[in-house]
Amino acid sequence: MITEQQVLAALSQVQDPDLGRDLVSLNMIRDLQIEGKKIRFKIVLTTPACPVKDAMQRACINAIHMMIDPEAEVDVQMESRTTSGRQDTKVVLPDVQNIIAVASGKGGVGKSTISTNLALAIAQRGAKVGLLDADIYGPSIPIMLGIKGERPRMAQMNGRPMILPLLRLGIEVMSIGLLVDEKQAVIWRGPMASSAVRQFITDIYWGALDYLIIDLPPGTGDIHLTLVQQVPLTGAIVVTTPQDVALADARKALGMFNTPQIKVPVVGIVENMAYFTPPDLPERKYFLFGKEGGKKLAEEFQVPFLGQIPIVENIREGGDIGVPAMVSDDELSRKAFEVFADQTIRSIAKLNAHLQPA
Repeated sequence: MITEQQVLAALSQVQDPDLGRDLVSLNMIRDLQIEGKKIRFKIVLTTPACPVKDAMQRACINAIHMMIDPEAEVDVQMESRTTSGRQDTKVVLPDVQNIIAVASGKGGVGKSTISTNLALAIAQRGAKVGLLDADIYGPSIPIMLGIKGERPRMAQMNGRPMILPLLRLGIEVMSIGLLVDEKQAVIWRGPMASSAVRQFITDIYWGALDYLIIDLPPGTGDIHLTLVQQVPLTGAIVVTTPQDVALADARKALGMFNTPQIKVPVVGIVENMAYFTPPDLPERKYFLFGKEGGKKLAEEFQVPFLGQIPIVENIREGGDIGVPAMVSDDELSRKAFEVFADQTIRSIAKLNAHLQPA
C-alpha cells in the first residue's frame, strides 16, 4: 500500500527553483488522492505564467518513481494562484496582484517596445495582463499594438462611470494616445501630467489581473513621484542599452527607486539593443554599442539581470505597423523576449516571497 506519508516524503525532495524550498513546505501540493498504484495531486503554482512548471511536474513524477514505486501511475495537475506582496489597503487597483513599472533614465532605449512585448510574453504563458502607457508626452503603445485611432468605452462600474481598457492581442491596454488626437501635442505642466496619471490609475476599470505593466516616461520627474505615491508597486524594471551614456542615466533611475522616500524594489535590469545578428549569419553577434553594459550595471547594484534583447529589424518594423515581436514570425526576437519574460516572472516571485512590498 502506498501511503500519503510516503508520497509527501517523496515530494518534499522537489524544490521550487525560485523560492529555494520544497513543494510540501510551501503548501503547493493539494488534493492528494491514492488508489492502489494510482497517485493524483495538484501543484498550485505562484503564477499561471510559471516558466518551470513542466520541470517541476517531471521532478515530482521522477521522485515518486525513484522513492516509492517505479510502476506507480502519477497524475499531476497544475493549478495557479498568483502570489502578491501587497500589504496595502487595496483601495487602489484592488484586483491587480502585481504592478510593475518599466522605467529608463533616458529616452530612446526602447522602453515601450520592452513593455509591450513583456506584457504579451507573460500573457501568452497564461496570465491575465494589463498594459498602461503612462508616457503622457510621447505615447507610442497605440502605434505598436495597431490600435491608433481607436477610442475606449465608458461604463458604470461599482456605481460610477469608468473607462474600459481596450483588449488587444490578449492584453488589456490603456494610453493617453487613445484619448487625444495623434496630431495634438500634450502641452501640460508637471501637476497636470501627474493628475492625468492619477486619473489613469483610479478611473480605469482594470478588473482582475495577475500583472499590470506600466510604461513610464523617461527620466525621474513628477509622474514617477506621483506613481510611487499613489500605486502599491511590486517593483520596477530598468531598461538600458550597453553604451556608457545610457548606463549613466540608468544609474539615476536605479538611484531614484532606491531613495528612502520611494524605496521601490528593483525587479531587474534588461539590456536592449544588446547586439546585432545578421539574418544570414545567425551565429554571429556584433556589439555595436558596447558589450554587456547592462549586465555589469546589474552586478554593480546587485539586482537581477533579466536578459538581452538584440537589434533586429523586424522588432522595429513590427512596432511601426502594429505587429509586436511576440506575435511576429521572427524566432530570434521572440526567443529573446521569452527569456526576458521568464526571468522577470521568476524575479517577481522571489520579491513576493522574500521582500516587503513598497
